[in-house]
Amino acid sequence: MNRRTKFTVPALTAVAALALSACGGDGGGGAGAEGFTAPEDVRMIVPFGAGGGSDLAGRATAAGLEEVTGSTITVENLTGGDGAIGYSELLASNGDPSTLLASETALMALPITQDVEFTYEDFTPIMKLGDDYSVVITNPDSPHETCMDLVDAAKAGGVTTGVAGAAGIDSVAWGLIEDQFDIEFDTVVFESGAEIVAGVLGGHIDAGMTNPGEVLGQLESGDIKPLCVLAPERYTYEELADIPTGVEQGVDVTFAQWRGFIAPGGISEEARQHWIDAGKDFAETEAYTEYVESNLLQPQQVYGDEFVTYLDEYDAALEKVLGDE
Repeated sequence: MNRRTKFTVPALTAVAALALSACGGDGGGGAGAEGFTAPEDVRMIVPFGAGGGSDLAGRATAAGLEEVTGSTITVENLTGGDGAIGYSELLASNGDPSTLLASETALMALPITQDVEFTYEDFTPIMKLGDDYSVVITNPDSPHETCMDLVDAAKAGGVTTGVAGAAGIDSVAWGLIEDQFDIEFDTVVFESGAEIVAGVLGGHIDAGMTNPGEVLGQLESGDIKPLCVLAPERYTYEELADIPTGVEQGVDVTFAQWRGFIAPGGISEEARQHWIDAGKDFAETEAYTEYVESNLLQPQQVYGDEFVTYLDEYDAALEKVLGDE
């Protein structure tokens, strides 16, 4: 993959900014199992800024888990290091069942691309909520109408793109586009998708890539222009159904961001099962359905050991994409 120039910039708006214990089966004790008491006060770490896709997922999950467990779950945004600060805090919480983290692709991308002290195997995977494909966006005044227009512009000169974290899903997807067409984008690194949207709105970058839920309001109002979605097929959601896929336009790139939550490594099997059961209960609530539909996710849940298997496969695929950077 081409190595791209990256510039870190401050927020542009007032948007606030597994030594696995999961190696056993999903059976076993739950909340109330002998030797384990479900925590009353829990914190949900979000390793990215407020307003972005990770923040939306973390807050929805926290609210849903509160509903099904009765615990008080407080969301804490710990930003910095493209998500590494938040994950490092979870690493330091080893064995603590009262700490959770709203996780996504950075869990595997960070150890591949940066010198961090953790891998996904240091944590306890609990639940994958679903998958989130990206939409490529630009300012309504931009001359670009398709994703191929961006490619052609990059061939002719400079195109500035924004990414939420240097190792995030959008960074991977931009890199795949670079590889397909042997081009190079100038990339600006932000802390969240909300900051990317602000950068596009303000004309600070030529294009961005966000999850649909992060930009739905601006798409509906016409304040943001979509160029394509990087999904294998068009979305069936009415709000996105008219946006062509990149594949339709000749951009043969699809890459899903998964969203879920994890716990620290070293927690007991009873604690792990408590959170798996809570995740399954959450998936049956109206709150989960509302989160998935309002953020335009593909609802594909896996839990516990199945989540571990999914992460093993995803990590192997991501290593092929990022490992030669």
